[in-house]
Amino acid sequence: MTADSPAPSARPAPPAPGDPAAPARPVEPPPLDGVTVVAVEQAVSAPFATRQLADLGARVIKVERPDGGDFARAYDTAAHGLASHFVWANRGKESIALDLKDPRGLEVLHGLLDGADVFVQNLAQGAAARLGLDAAALCARYPRLVAVDISGYGSEGPYAHKRAYDMLVQCEAGLVSVTGTPERPVKAGIPAADIAAAMYAFSGVLAALLRRGTTGRGGPVEVSMLDALAEWMGHPLHHTMHGGEQPVRTGLAHAVIAPYDAYPTADGDRVLLSVQNDREWRRLAEQVLERPELAEDPAYATNAARTRGREKTDAVVAEALAGLGADEAIGRLEAAGIACARLNSVAQLAQHPQLAARDRWREVGSPAGPLRALLPPIGLPGGAAPHMGAVPALGEHTGPLLRALGMTDAQITTLRRDGVVA
Repeated sequence: MTADSPAPSARPAPPAPGDPAAPARPVEPPPLDGVTVVAVEQAVSAPFATRQLADLGARVIKVERPDGGDFARAYDTAAHGLASHFVWANRGKESIALDLKDPRGLEVLHGLLDGADVFVQNLAQGAAARLGLDAAALCARYPRLVAVDISGYGSEGPYAHKRAYDMLVQCEAGLVSVTGTPERPVKAGIPAADIAAAMYAFSGVLAALLRRGTTGRGGPVEVSMLDALAEWMGHPLHHTMHGGEQPVRTGLAHAVIAPYDAYPTADGDRVLLSVQNDREWRRLAEQVLERPELAEDPAYATNAARTRGREKTDAVVAEALAGLGADEAIGRLEAAGIACARLNSVAQLAQHPQLAARDRWREVGSPAGPLRALLPPIGLPGGAAPHMGAVPALGEHTGPLLRALGMTDAQITTLRRDGVVA
């Protein structure tokens, strides 16, 4: 603006937050409101991916076999008689039971796909293609459809038709080789390969929907469990490939930092602590171990020395913490600015004070009644609450979905009688 330019007209200051004059901000709708997902899914990888979509407001129609449905329904009965895996990965969905090997069942599925935005499947390799349900075939038939193929090892290559379960892929991806103790490798205690594939499928769907918004076209999305978990192995992979050695298994310890481990406390708990540098060691020695002389002792004063003498380092830390209760130990460590954590059980996680303080628990419906469930990790402040619908019974929505496709009660009765639907 030059000196001769007129001054801009003054604008009133916006109302301060909480000012009664400030207009109420409308609640944003769920980001996937209006998106319909059809999923021919089982076990964990595809169901967990589509549950993320359901949490964000998508309508998810889960297609199951009439003879028992998703086999994850029978994994256990720990959740009030329901399978814990199934409860975790399938809330907020509608269940329709279809025999896709019967042409009539396949016709119903295509009726659902006519109005769908996304299709997800994780059938055994080759099974979807035999039914014409692979991503390439469906995207050719439905140009706006985002179609996701989740597989164990990908659609090509010597492993394409190998059976792929989570533990097998953990082994193939090398995760097991870096997890455990020096004496024994162990798998991760959660289905890491399934979860990795699920989250890449989820993000792939979001990216494809965003692209469709500009191009008008959907397209295939391909995710393999091996590719997903190999990506998660990035640090040990790059470390090993580019001149280093494979990281050794150290249990809860760290290969190049000491002290870094979980130590028993007087009340039977275990507290993990991590000393990242020599300044922190000094504070640990003075304020927690109450042995200030160790701050200057050449056997402990540097991380290199502490790592070389790891057994002695761990012994002095363990001796000090063994005389303290877990709460007292954590109090001293936090006061000294030392990173620490309680080694919680799963039951303790369910009662974690941080989750309770942040109101992270909700109840969802199920055939067995209300069940506790955590809010989704993705928070969208100012938006509608996450959609945390009920866990469906097998075929709970078959009738309404078939009627929505224009079928009469007589036609539905015939399909039920013939075992095409349930």
